[in-house]
Amino acid sequence: MSDDVIHKVREAAAHSELVGAVASIRRDGGRHHALGDAPLRPLYRDEIAQLEQRGNFCNDWSRVTVVDGFDWRKLTNCSLHGDVLIGRFSSQVRLFEGLELPTGIYNATLANCVVANDVLIRDVKLLANYVVCNGAVLLNCGAIACAPKTTFGNGISLPIGIESGGRDVAVYAEIDLAVAACVAISRSQHQFLDRYTHAVADYTAQVTSDRGIIEPGAVVRSTTNVRNTFLGAQALLDGATSVADSTVLSNPDEPARIESGSCVIEAILQWGSRVSTMAIVERSVLLEHAHAESHGKVANSILGPNSGVSQGEATSCLIGPFVSFHHQALLIATIWPEGKGNVGHGANIGSNHTSKAPDQEFWPGEGAFLGLGVNVKFPADFRRAAYTVLASGITTLPQKIEFPFSLLNAPSAHYPGISPAYNELIPAWVLTDNLYAVKRNEGKYRGRNHARRQQFDFEVFRPDIADLMRDACKQLAAVGQIQEVYSDRDIQGLGKNFVLESNRLRALTAYKFFIRYYALLTLKSKLQTVRATGGEERLCELLATPSAELRWEHARRILSEELDVSDIAAGLRQLSEMLEQIAHDVERSKAKDDERGSRIIEDYSDAHVAAAQDSFVRQTWEETRGLQREIAEALEWLANQRCSQRGKPCEKAGAERMIA
Repeated sequence: MSDDVIHKVREAAAHSELVGAVASIRRDGGRHHALGDAPLRPLYRDEIAQLEQRGNFCNDWSRVTVVDGFDWRKLTNCSLHGDVLIGRFSSQVRLFEGLELPTGIYNATLANCVVANDVLIRDVKLLANYVVCNGAVLLNCGAIACAPKTTFGNGISLPIGIESGGRDVAVYAEIDLAVAACVAISRSQHQFLDRYTHAVADYTAQVTSDRGIIEPGAVVRSTTNVRNTFLGAQALLDGATSVADSTVLSNPDEPARIESGSCVIEAILQWGSRVSTMAIVERSVLLEHAHAESHGKVANSILGPNSGVSQGEATSCLIGPFVSFHHQALLIATIWPEGKGNVGHGANIGSNHTSKAPDQEFWPGEGAFLGLGVNVKFPADFRRAAYTVLASGITTLPQKIEFPFSLLNAPSAHYPGISPAYNELIPAWVLTDNLYAVKRNEGKYRGRNHARRQQFDFEVFRPDIADLMRDACKQLAAVGQIQEVYSDRDIQGLGKNFVLESNRLRALTAYKFFIRYYALLTLKSKLQTVRATGGEERLCELLATPSAELRWEHARRILSEELDVSDIAAGLRQLSEMLEQIAHDVERSKAKDDERGSRIIEDYSDAHVAAAQDSFVRQTWEETRGLQREIAEALEWLANQRCSQRGKPCEKAGAERMIA
């Protein structure tokens, strides 16, 4: 993995739009980058006279050069200083629906700039040391300036996970989540970290520039201060307070935006990202299609694709994809590369409860749901408790939890020998009582994904999650003596919580059910591959023969060694029954809300969609029927092959029953 990371940094530098732009500008000050091969000429005397009559000033007109076709009527009330290269202005730009303005430079001060063709610069107090490319718009702005040796926010080191440092990640414009996570968690690999530091330093050296860059079609409107910033194609700065020492990657299909009083300092914004409505982003990276809005604050953090911070604060965090953080809440010193979770209003994740140094950290794990008003004391590690829900208002002690799909709740009763500070843990509760959330999340994340450069596995039930359930089963089954309640003294992985015997038994059943479900679903997929590739002759040995295909081998070993599944057809019939049960459980978990709501609010049913009509419930049933049809077709195909795992003819009658 470490070699892959270094390779990614080198590849990013080799193909970076930022590196390419800076390299071009270094060669000739930005002339070719903005104006191409168009020849330049000095101004004619009559042009200078006309320009001065239009209120333009320059203390040395010989340092102003223009392309052929330059129209002096497109400069009005401008002050030019140093070397200024200007293109031709022959078109109009669209500012709003129904509003177009002619290109040109009006009421502006320019110093040492290159301005490309068909640019509009109007009411800009200062544009200094910038290269402005075709079709860009700078309107009603304060200072847009660049100082020598700017790096556009690249190369800074972020104190990820620990506020006081220890997991620092040096960043560059195209960094992705996998790279950031690898660097943050590989602290013992000193040689790798040194190589990474040098690779980022090389990248930073390549993007160090004496001039700022505004790429084609970018718009800077009503923004007070832009300093030492690279703006990618079609990027939009509209009403921002300040954008400084930053890189904004953008393209026509994925424009990045900074709007409405927002402040962006020493930051990297990738394609499709957004900062709006007075949000603050400082010393941070917003990966593709991430956002901060509504007074949200992101500091010293990396925000993953499709994730957002609204109203709350994220500091020294590595936040993975699809994290909803849309309320007033605090998330500090959190390492969450798996993402796919939620931070509820009032959640207090990261206060320095020790009153010592702010040097502790939290690892929530995939799918963590941090409920309303939750307090998490550090250090805490829930990575092996994927998709766990922390119920509203609880306070968790420093701990490590190893039971996925759990509910952490305030104790329903107090038990002898159990600390009153312990919470009650209900293992597998999400699987037994809230399966709707699992199915909804799978569909929700697929629908909300806009990232194009990073791939995500939207399946919840996959090999690594299955292994977490397998380990949880072993720990729950390993109790020495049956008793009413268990603590961490009795069951490994409970953390500072207790579990009741009744919930231990329910969890064992649920974990085993979904381990089998995962394995049989993988069997179905493997059988589809066999059918598609014409591997019928291998059917009899499919479950018994080791495979180089990692996912199938993982599931095959579970089926053959743990679940004693030796007949493909029987396994598929069981899978169809399990799919039916899961769909019913999804609908039932949603229907519980309807029943409770109707008991409390008289017209609840008139204002809420019934569970049977809920879009995700209906989608679940549609997917279930589709999978069951595929299983029926597979069973019929198996029957026609007249081959079973035991060397006997397959049961065609069973397949016919499935089709019916």
